Amino acid sequence: QVQLVESGGGLVLAGGSLGLSCLASGRDLGHYDMAWFRQVPGKEREFVAAITWNGRDREYGASAKGRFTISRDNAKNMGYLQMNSLKPEDTAVYYCAAGLTSYRSHEYIYWGQGTQVTVSS
Repeated sequence: QVQLVESGGGLVLAGGSLGLSCLASGRDLGHYDMAWFRQVPGKEREFVAAITWNGRDREYGASAKGRFTISRDNAKNMGYLQMNSLKPEDTAVYYCAAGLTSYRSHEYIYWGQGTQVTVSS
């Protein structure tokens, strides 16, 4: 079992930046691919970004390309999502996810509880 806890959400003005963190416990995160998803009430969950277990490969959803950066520090069992040039449409609950060999399938089995990001105009 892997427990994931997100932090760093909050309220930010459009054009601003916010950094999210994901702390893993229970297992060595270094074995797991990680990803960030987001969801707005009433809408489907949206893929934001993913990173392989060794940090070698990264993938971004269309809305995140050029503005968001996913990273990880396996020594600290941490994952990160740096979000720049935020827009009101980025407002959502952001979830951290982890899974073995999940990078290409986007199918993750461990999920955090989510952190709210609100971007005001």
